Amino acid sequence: MTGDGTRVVRAGLPEPAAYEPALPGPVFAAHYHLPGDAVGPYTYGRDGNPTWTGLERAIGELEAPGADDVQTVAFPSGMGAISAVLLSQVRSGDAVVLPDDGYQALPLVRERLEAYGVEVRTAPTAGDAQIERVRGAKLLWIETPSNPGLDVCDIRRLADAAHAAGALVAVDNTLATPLGQRPLGLGADFSVASGTKALTGHGDLLLGYVSCRDPERAAAVRLWRKTAGAVPGPMEAWLAHRSLATLHLRVDRQAANALALAEALRDRPEITGLRHPGLPSDPAHALAARQMRGGRFGCVVSFALPDRAHAERFLAALRLADDATSFGGVRSTAERRGRWGGDAVPEGFIRFSVGVEDAEDLVADVLRALDEAAGA
Repeated sequence: MTGDGTRVVRAGLPEPAAYEPALPGPVFAAHYHLPGDAVGPYTYGRDGNPTWTGLERAIGELEAPGADDVQTVAFPSGMGAISAVLLSQVRSGDAVVLPDDGYQALPLVRERLEAYGVEVRTAPTAGDAQIERVRGAKLLWIETPSNPGLDVCDIRRLADAAHAAGALVAVDNTLATPLGQRPLGLGADFSVASGTKALTGHGDLLLGYVSCRDPERAAAVRLWRKTAGAVPGPMEAWLAHRSLATLHLRVDRQAANALALAEALRDRPEITGLRHPGLPSDPAHALAARQMRGGRFGCVVSFALPDRAHAERFLAALRLADDATSFGGVRSTAERRGRWGGDAVPEGFIRFSVGVEDAEDLVADVLRALDEAAGA
């Protein structure tokens, strides 16, 4: 299998068996029959579950097609996956490098790491600025494209520099998805993502995962999951696996729609700081075009309106986009990110997650909402 569409609809499925479903249903089990010694793939519900196994196999096939050494560990949320990598690989006295413009909950991670005696260094995503902080660090954390600012950094360059300095590299691949970017193939030790967003794409479950190729590091992540009890529910895992079958359709449609929206917004006088990596004029475009796959530059467009009140009027006027957080869903959403207080963005900053609606309808709705907000 070489095509992304073919791969996603077959990913993680068991060998066909007569009278059995193509995708087995979720397994609800706290314990399993276990005679004799405690060996075998499934012993207790916190250690393993067949539904997790199918999903993890599927994600691994997307993160590193053709590789037989990739291992994936599923979690009940993206933050569970992030915490598992950091807390399983880093010890008191170590240093880690985080982006200072990444996911809004990273400051909470920093606070916890520092409480455990870990030195935390930060630098912006743009310009590969984290390279300057990696000497002597145990782990470099990359988020590209960054959320919500959509800056991009060179994964290969950063990974080479970090490895030369003796550091591990983890990449948050949430916005790109494995169809848009494959960090393991670019030199990263861990590819981490929130499956809550574009991977599953329907806004109806929380999920996260970690993929890596080193069996010892994967075992450490898995042990952390077992110890912390950060295990996904079988229903969520099954829904996620089911949703993967349409990933290529959703990602391609969303990327095309996002670019159409970004192009429509370029000449709006009230908008500043318009960002989308697919725009040829975007400062991240050249690097994104080399690093990201198949023209899949993500579903997020960000921009700023003059002030908070203007942004609120715009959001209230939208009819085809919900005022909601998160991104990557089939239904468009938009929000004023400043309401959360964790991002260094202007009060009128908008993160717009583009769905799979007809592009003409969505663009028309956004332009109409902008006109209403400007004329109020």
